Amino acid sequence: MFVFALAVVFKLCSIQFIQGDEYRELAEKRTVKDFDIEPNRGNVYSADGSLLATSIPKYDIRIDAVQASNVVFNEYIGALSDSLSAYKGKSAYYYKDIIRKARNNKNRYFLLARNISYSDYLRMRNFPLLKLGAIKGGLIVEQTTRREHPMGEIASRSIGYERIDENNYATRVGIDGAFGQKYLQGKKGKRLKQKIGNGQWKPIADFDQVEPQDGLDLYTTIDVNIQDIAHHSLLGQLEKYKAEHGCVVVMDVKTGEIKAIANLAKTSKGTYYEKLNYAVGESHEPGSTFKVMAMMAALEDKVIDTSTVIDAKNGRKMFYGRPINDSGQGHGKISAARALEVSSNIGLATIVDDHYSKKPEKFLERLSKWKLDRPLGVSIIGEGKPDIPRPGASNWSRNALPSMAYGYNLTMTPLQTLAFYNAIANDGELIKPRFIRAVKSFDKNIEVFEKEVLVDEICSDKTLAEIRDILKNVVIRGTGKRMYSKTFSMAGKTGTARTNYADFEEWKKKKEYISSFAGYFPSEKPKYSCIVVIHKPIVEVGYYGVDVAGPVFKRIAQKIYTDTPIIDEVKTLDFDNSLVNQDFESYYENARKYKALMPSVVGMPAMDAIALLENLQVNVKVKLNGNGIIKKQSVGRHQKLQPNQTIVLEAS
Repeated sequence: MFVFALAVVFKLCSIQFIQGDEYRELAEKRTVKDFDIEPNRGNVYSADGSLLATSIPKYDIRIDAVQASNVVFNEYIGALSDSLSAYKGKSAYYYKDIIRKARNNKNRYFLLARNISYSDYLRMRNFPLLKLGAIKGGLIVEQTTRREHPMGEIASRSIGYERIDENNYATRVGIDGAFGQKYLQGKKGKRLKQKIGNGQWKPIADFDQVEPQDGLDLYTTIDVNIQDIAHHSLLGQLEKYKAEHGCVVVMDVKTGEIKAIANLAKTSKGTYYEKLNYAVGESHEPGSTFKVMAMMAALEDKVIDTSTVIDAKNGRKMFYGRPINDSGQGHGKISAARALEVSSNIGLATIVDDHYSKKPEKFLERLSKWKLDRPLGVSIIGEGKPDIPRPGASNWSRNALPSMAYGYNLTMTPLQTLAFYNAIANDGELIKPRFIRAVKSFDKNIEVFEKEVLVDEICSDKTLAEIRDILKNVVIRGTGKRMYSKTFSMAGKTGTARTNYADFEEWKKKKEYISSFAGYFPSEKPKYSCIVVIHKPIVEVGYYGVDVAGPVFKRIAQKIYTDTPIIDEVKTLDFDNSLVNQDFESYYENARKYKALMPSVVGMPAMDAIALLENLQVNVKVKLNGNGIIKKQSVGRHQKLQPNQTIVLEAS
C-alpha cells in the first residue's frame, strides 16, 4: 500500500510539474479557439457610381446570463427589460422573466435579437447591462453580412454572386463571382471564443483579436439607364411572344464597354426572371446573323464582289442531295449584296459552296483569323465555347460549308456574335467586350482596365465599306425594313434559325425557332452595337427575327438616341400616329424657340411620352396613371412649363 501511494504521488507530481504545460495547452485548445471574422465584401458600382451590389451587415445580439455578478444583474435587469419592451413590443415583465430563467438555467448564449441592422445594433448595445460589455455585462455580438442588389432583378445574373456551401464548394457567377477572390472578398479577421457547452462558443471579449480588412470596390461599365431600357424592352417582347428565354447586350463601339446586359427566362408561372447568363454562356446556331461573316470572307478573298450575280432559283436548290430553301417564292437571279439584304439562304450557300467546296480550309482559316473559333476570354466565368467544324470532325460533311454559310452546323454565343458586329461598326477593329472599368479603395484607383484589341483590322477598307452599306440597306429595304425609322438610323442583320430540329418530322409538329437581330446605331458614326436573341417564341404570334427581336433593338436604339441628343434640338420619337405626328410638327417649331413648351402626347405609348417629357429643357415631374396609350394629359399643349412642375398622364 505504501509503494502504491508513492506511485500515485509520483504520477500527480509528474502531471503537475513535468507534463503540466502540455495538458494545460490541450485543455485550452479544447475550450478556447480562434474563429474567422468575415470581412465586408467590396461594393459593385455602375459606370456613374450607382450601387449595383453591396454587403449589408446584420447582427445577432445575445447575452451570457451568468457573466454579470448578482449585484450588477439585479441592479440592471429591470432597466434592461424596459428597454427591450420599448424596442421589441412585449411587456417588460416578459423579458425580465425569460432573462431570469436563462440565468437560473446557466444559459451563457441567450438570444435577445436576431438579424438586426447596424442602427438597431448601436441602439441595443447601449441598453442597460449590455452597455457594460462582454466582461461585466455578458454582451455577445455576432455579425454576418448579406449580399443585396439595390436594382433588384435587373442585371442580377451579370452582376452575380459568390456562394460557398458547407463543403467549402464555391459557386461563382457574374462580375461578383469572377472578381470576388482577387478583389472583393478582402481578408478575414480573428476573434477568440470560449466553448460554453452544447457545442456553443461565445466571444471572450467584445473586440476582434485581428480586425478584418474589407474588400475593394469594383466599378463596372454598366449604364443603369441603358440597362433599365434594355431589361424592360426585352421583358415586354418576351411576354408578348411567350418565349422561353432571351437576352440582349448593348456595347460601346469604341471602347468595348458593356453598357447593358439582360438575360430573362420564363418560370412555370409564366413570369420572367434572371435565370442564367445566356448572352455569355449559351452557344447556339446563330442562323442568318452569320451570313455577314460568310459574305465578308468571300469579299475579302475577292472570289466575288457585291455585284456578282447569284441564281437563287425559285426558293429551293439541292446541295449534295439536300434541299436548301428560301422563304416565299424565291428571289431568282440577284446580286450578292441583294442576297444578303433579303437574307437568301440559297444565295449565301451558293457563294460559299462555289468558291470554297474544294478548299474549305481557306474559308475556315478566314474565320479563325477573326477569332470566331475560340472564346473571347471575357472576365465573367462560364463563357460558352464556339464550335466551328473542320474536315475530319464528326459534324463535318459535304453539306457542312453550305449550312455554315447561313448560320447552321456551327455554334456561337450572342456576345461572340456581337463582338464581330461591333468590329464592323468600329472601323474593323475587333475588341474584347469589357465589364469592368476600375478597382478602387475608396477613391483611389488600385487597377484600371483599358481597351483590349483582339484584331487590329478584320478586313480591308473596301470590304468594310461594302458590308456597312449592305447592313444599312437591310433595315432600309431588306428583311429589316419593318424596323426602319425616319428619325434615326440603324444597321444590322436579322436572324431566324430553327432549333431542336434533329428529328425533323417531330419538329414539324412543334416548330421552334431562335429569333435574333444584331447590329449598331446610328448607321453613320456608330456609337453602340447591340444584339437581341429570343428563344422559342410562340409561332402562332410570330417567329421572324425582324418581328420578335427587331422591336427590342429598335426600342433600345430609339430610347438611347433620344436620351442622348447630339445637337441642341428636340428629336421626334418614332410612333405610328399621323395625328400626333402633325401635332408634333407644330410643337417642334415652338420648342426650338422656347424649349419649355408642353407637347401633346395623347396617342403616344406611355414609355415614349415619358421619355419625351423627361428630355425637355425644363425639369418636370411625370406621374403616370395606368399603362399603354396616353389618353389624357393634365397640362395643355404649347403651355409653358415651370421647373419641377408635375404633369399627370392618364393611360389605358
